[in-house]
Amino acid sequence: MRFEQQIEIQASATAVEQCFTDLDLMHRWLNPALRCEPVGEWSTTVGSRSRFILQVPLLKPSLRNTVIQREPGLVVWEFRGFFQGQDRWECRPTAQGTLLINCFEFTIPNPLVSFGFQLFAARWTSRDMQAQLRRLKQVAEAYYQQDSF
Repeated sequence: MRFEQQIEIQASATAVEQCFTDLDLMHRWLNPALRCEPVGEWSTTVGSRSRFILQVPLLKPSLRNTVIQREPGLVVWEFRGFFQGQDRWECRPTAQGTLLINCFEFTIPNPLVSFGFQLFAARWTSRDMQAQLRRLKQVAEAYYQQDSF
C-alpha cells in the first residue's frame, strides 16, 4: 500500500524539518495514540533506530524503525513489525514557504491482517495522515514565527 500526502507550510524548510527531526516537536503533532521512543540516543542520522508504539490498551504493538536515508530536508525511516515499509518525509522550498511531502509505503506480510487493514483501517490511516500534516503545519508555522529563522 502507498499513502502520499502533501501540505504547503508558510515556514522555512529548516523550521519544517525540525518538526519531524526534533522528538519534542514531533510529539506535538503525532497522533496522541502513537508514541515514538528512541533506541539509544535520539537521532535522525542514517542507522539511528527508534520505535513507534501504538497506545492501545493491553496490546501496545510497536514498529521498529531505522533511518535509511538522510539529507537536508529529507528523512526516510524503514519499518519492521506487524507491517514492513518506509516512511519518507521531504521538505521542498517554495516561494511561499515549504511543500512538505509524506509518503508512507508498506506491505503487511500476514494475509489476514492485510485483509483486515484494507477493510477497516485504510481509510482511517489516510485521514489520520492528513490530520497529522495539518497539526504539523500549525506546529511548524508557530515554531517558525517564534524562532524567526
